[in-house]
Amino acid sequence: MEMDLSLKIVFQLLLASVLGGAIGLEREIHRKPAGLRTNIFICVGVTLFTILSREVAVRFGNPSDGARIAAQLITGIGFIGAGAILRERGAVVGLTTAATIFVNSSIGMAIGAGMYWTATYTALMCLLALSVLGWVEGRLFRRRVMIFRITAPEPEPCMKAANTALAELNLQMQHFQIYRIGTDFVLDFEVDVSHSQQEHLLARLSSVGRKCEVVRHEAATE
Repeated sequence: MEMDLSLKIVFQLLLASVLGGAIGLEREIHRKPAGLRTNIFICVGVTLFTILSREVAVRFGNPSDGARIAAQLITGIGFIGAGAILRERGAVVGLTTAATIFVNSSIGMAIGAGMYWTATYTALMCLLALSVLGWVEGRLFRRRVMIFRITAPEPEPCMKAANTALAELNLQMQHFQIYRIGTDFVLDFEVDVSHSQQEHLLARLSSVGRKCEVVRHEAATE
């Protein structure tokens, strides 16, 4: 039986797992649907399919067969990316994850085609966009629904302070509720805010009651 596993193929699959894993790790840290293992599998799988498309063309002397395999990868990856896009609370989430899957597959194709430096450069560009630009976007542009919780002995001062702080930022309280835990009252309310507005609200409300915190948030993008 002919040995079909070469050092070149081993290197290609290893590089695919490293580059795909680097992008997947960034997604995993931010708790996105397509995380470390998913991105590794996508990049390695597309790399192997690209290798197979080349081998089919070489062994059977029909370049069009190899081209058809590579072309169908784009369609297949599109289905995976579409599965990562959801609609939640009136906003579309998962677009960045879907785009990451699409680009990650192109990195795998580049590795399978022997374009190692191009694949590495593309992966570094993606990591830069996800980390640096994501950080800038999150603090300057992105808005998200934050759920604030204030714990205090009396509910009236909490409501008054919260409404005053929101009015200063021209924001509106959504879905608020007041309930009692032991001797304390708890006020929960949702607000659609930017990062700077979130910090301002926390600073203004931290002196109200025993504790003010953000207990949960829903990302508006990605």
